[in-house]
Order: sequence, then C-alpha cells, then structure tokens
Amino acid sequence: MKHERDFTPAVALDARAWRGTVACSGGRMAEDSVAREYGMRGYDLIAERWRGQGGEIDLILCKDGEYVFVEVKKASFHHWAAERIGRRQIMRICNAAMEFCGRLSTGLLTPMRFDAALVDQFGRVEIHENAFGGN
Repeated sequence: MKHERDFTPAVALDARAWRGTVACSGGRMAEDSVAREYGMRGYDLIAERWRGQGGEIDLILCKDGEYVFVEVKKASFHHWAAERIGRRQIMRICNAAMEFCGRLSTGLLTPMRFDAALVDQFGRVEIHENAFGGN
C-alpha cells in the first residue's frame, strides 16, 4: 500500500499537467462546437480566445453589424456550466469587450451583446443570448 509520502512532487505535477491538458483540449472542443453552432446561425467568427488587458473572451462573432461576445463553459450538465460563470468573470469579459470595441471605428457605440454558451458532457450546446443582461 502506498502512502502519501511515496508520491513525489514531480508525480503530482505530472498528474496536474495531464489534467490541465485534458481540460484545455475539452475546452477547445467545446469552443469549436459553439463556433460551429453560431456559424450555422449565420454568424461570422471574428476571433477565438481574444485577449486584451481586461481579460480573455472565448469567442467574438458578428452578424448584421452586431458583435457577440461569448463565454463558453463546459460541464457534465448545462446548469453546472452556467453556475461556473461568476460576477468577477462577467466584469472581466465586459471590460475586455469594451477594449475590443474601442479599437473598432464605431467604438463603444458598436452594437453588442454577451452570450453564454453551455456545453454538456454529451457535447450538446445551449446558447443563452444576452446572458449578462442589457443590450
């Protein structure tokens, strides 16, 4: 029987790195599924994992002049994924979106909305338009 002291930090680090790699690839697959769903709805993909000083936005899409900033969350169930979107994260996404729009010719007058795209363990995508409220 192994005891806790038998595990070296390198083994723990390797396991943590492996879990991180799996989570990252799962996140990328979820983002790809969501991007395909928006594409089928007629949206153009502008950026993936856009990073500004304010934070990162998973997907930025555009349709009919309106920019859509999407936070993608993956969990076993859609409602668990939704619970993982917190107030601080919403603020970071909003700040990053303002930074992104500030670089556009229309600036902060750019029509925009914030969506949450939830992906469950079976890969089913559930999109909640205007998830953060307001227009």
